[in-house]
Amino acid sequence: MKRAIPLLGLLACLSAAAQTPAQDVPPAAAPPALLVQASTASGAQLFTLKNGMQLIVQPDRRAPTAMHMVWLRVGSMDEVDGRSGVAHVLEHMMFKGTKKLAPGEFSRRVAALGGQENAFTSRDYTGYYQQIPANRLADVMRLESDRFAHNQWPDAEFTKELAVVKEERRMRTEDQPRAALIEQLYAATFIASPYRRPVVGWMSDLDSLTANDARQFYRQWYAPGNAAVVVAGDVDPQQVLALAQKTYGAIPARALPARKPRTEPEQKGLRRIDFKAPAEQAYVALAFHVPGVERIEDMQDGDRDGLALMVLSAVLSGYDGARLERALTQGAERVADSADSHASVFGRGPALFMLTGVPAAGKTADQVEAALRAQLERVAREGVSEAELSRVKTQWAASTIYARDSLYSQASDLGSNWVQGLPLDADERLLRLLRAVTPEQVQAVAARYFGDDQLTVATLLPQPLAAGAKRAAPKPADGTRMH
Repeated sequence: MKRAIPLLGLLACLSAAAQTPAQDVPPAAAPPALLVQASTASGAQLFTLKNGMQLIVQPDRRAPTAMHMVWLRVGSMDEVDGRSGVAHVLEHMMFKGTKKLAPGEFSRRVAALGGQENAFTSRDYTGYYQQIPANRLADVMRLESDRFAHNQWPDAEFTKELAVVKEERRMRTEDQPRAALIEQLYAATFIASPYRRPVVGWMSDLDSLTANDARQFYRQWYAPGNAAVVVAGDVDPQQVLALAQKTYGAIPARALPARKPRTEPEQKGLRRIDFKAPAEQAYVALAFHVPGVERIEDMQDGDRDGLALMVLSAVLSGYDGARLERALTQGAERVADSADSHASVFGRGPALFMLTGVPAAGKTADQVEAALRAQLERVAREGVSEAELSRVKTQWAASTIYARDSLYSQASDLGSNWVQGLPLDADERLLRLLRAVTPEQVQAVAARYFGDDQLTVATLLPQPLAAGAKRAAPKPADGTRMH
């Protein structure tokens, strides 16, 4: 079953944390100098602390829980060659202690509060979160602000955790042929952009990574002016602001390194890679360079095309029975077991439009590639119907409503929008803009962006499976984490 596509791809759900009795946070007035800089119809408010850190608060009174997140505008795209994976390794190391807490103590304290917690790293950002009873928000803000400002750990902890990350890479990439192919595809698609490097890092870089590499990355990028705190749940914005001032606001401001532009040069010819790996089925992935959505105010032609490409992707595979499913995976002429599309048009780096497919029995990757491209050509030639667009837009509207049931989704949307420099009410604006996309716009982008010159094709060539090749699930040592 396909899910309705979330607007920014972050509509994950998180179960509610257990409730633990505790004393309520006493009301406190926010410093008068800190005014609301922006607000939305849903009640979200944006503040900037005196050290440059931003605070976003989304009240939701339906349950006595709160989601607390810290987002940093730093990810694998901010790494340098030879140190790939350091952003993700550092994310792991943030659980390994502070001046006040021993390794693993952070997680134990969150659990004792009745909370759940984890973290994530992408090309564009790093994030940390806790879902806790709302009356424990002050406790986690003290814990997280301490970790943000005073992360430290012995070299032995780094060595142990690095082994966990290496096993994570082996399990999720090197032992997964399709994941390994996508890694190779990105490396071939991008030349200058740091998107060419995997988030988890190249194994050779991990082999040479040192504890001081991680410490240096932390000192460079974990500064108040490069972070935002997002709180969603049963909270009062002014009380949260007062808590943020006492905790995060006490962290001294620091300058950030200058970010150098690494603009991807225009591709001027088809690229192909064949990837051999033990596998049961072939797999093909097509990656087209396309314009991304950089702004949703004062939009330029590229921004509008990016929105139309989102709609095109949804027409192709955004719901059960969409075009790719009907044309490639059903009926007597089926060529694929599965087929999908994705428009990655939001982010700090260049955008891609991707098509993927798995050949059906007796069919080849070349046939699947031809069928995928034929669907793009059909849209360019014949266009799309109003009924298709209406279904896509209805699904988007529904997914936006459903996402509001999840505090994690609410906070994630606010945080990811902040990373990309979008306004606080970006989701509402984006939905209105997507509803305005016309069949003519979708047909135009289908005709404009899918020639050979901007295309990279990666094909998985299955090799015989070795006896007993399936790897056992890793068993992290106590206090380690895999995510």
